[in-house]
Amino acid sequence: MKTVIPRLLFVLNDAAYFLSHRLPIAQAARAGGFKVHVAAPESEKTADVRAHGLVWHALPLTRSGTNPFTEMATLWALIRLFRRIRPDIVHLVTVKPVVYGGIAARIAKVPAVAAAVPGLGFVFSHQGFKADALRLLLSLLYRMALGHPRLRAIFQNPVDARRIARLASLPAERICLIRGAGVDLANYAFTPLPKNDEIALVVLPARLLRSKGVLEFVEAARQLRADGVKARFALAGVPDAGNPDSVTHEAIEAWVKEGVIEYWGYRDDMPLVMARSSLVVLPSYAEGLPKALIEAQACGRAVVTSDAPGCRDAITPGVTGLLTPPRDAKALADAIKTLLSDRERLQAMGKAARALAEEAFDVRQVVAQHMKIYQSLASEEAAA
Repeated sequence: MKTVIPRLLFVLNDAAYFLSHRLPIAQAARAGGFKVHVAAPESEKTADVRAHGLVWHALPLTRSGTNPFTEMATLWALIRLFRRIRPDIVHLVTVKPVVYGGIAARIAKVPAVAAAVPGLGFVFSHQGFKADALRLLLSLLYRMALGHPRLRAIFQNPVDARRIARLASLPAERICLIRGAGVDLANYAFTPLPKNDEIALVVLPARLLRSKGVLEFVEAARQLRADGVKARFALAGVPDAGNPDSVTHEAIEAWVKEGVIEYWGYRDDMPLVMARSSLVVLPSYAEGLPKALIEAQACGRAVVTSDAPGCRDAITPGVTGLLTPPRDAKALADAIKTLLSDRERLQAMGKAARALAEEAFDVRQVVAQHMKIYQSLASEEAAA
């Protein structure tokens, strides 16, 4: 008798994001007997996905586009892809893949769906007529996308889970809470703080979006410089040309020329970046659960982040880092100054941060939770 190999298809908006946030799950699924496929827009990371023995499918999807003809083409491409591959489970990651992939999965009669919503994004973090209109539309789409009878909706923090569950009328048994993408504790090893005679380095590691708190970070650096605080401030990330929330290259050049920040651009050596830093900052307005914060804590770095969904869920406030109000540059500057002026507290927080990472953010735990979800969906499919 011919052995039937179950098929698992990941659908994402970025191959680089798959490699940084979902590859260990895909590898575990492959080791567990799945034929693993990945669908995302073509990019320079395509070859890296294939190099891991995964089947690649180029997907015509724009991360921030709103042209109705382009969006319908994406939905139709997903329906055709699902009908051709006939996956047993599709794992949809981030907003557009969840919305379009969820609808396509119902039309193509995919047996089971895992829908991961890491964060609610631009639409839910901004005000104004356009954001309000998009929120209304997205609410209707979520109801359609998350209505599959065999579905698990995966959230990274309870605020997002409650909000989407309410919008989509999701029953509690379909909701799973997994705290982030996890971190490889071997790669992100604990390192002591840089020597006391070195100028402190404060790093913001993120895509350079306004909603990540980039403007507040720059203003805080400006204030601290005026106050005579001796520290370096670095942006480790790049603008996102496809995102309306992105800062511009012209703004970055102006900040560098002013001398207020250093611009490091894209880095693929984040363990080294964390090791060189004294403090890691992410003053985001809202997140799913930011990987940068758990990576920083794994390396033994205290963090300053916003008292906002996802950010506050990534730390133990007052123990591994400090929380500040979103959009408050002065409070951010005060928190940074407080920690930079107390090396013993920085060291104590760093040790506590590593302990938290070991307890809550080990990537092996995250992988095991996803394998349980796949097993549960497969059992429901078999029973049906």
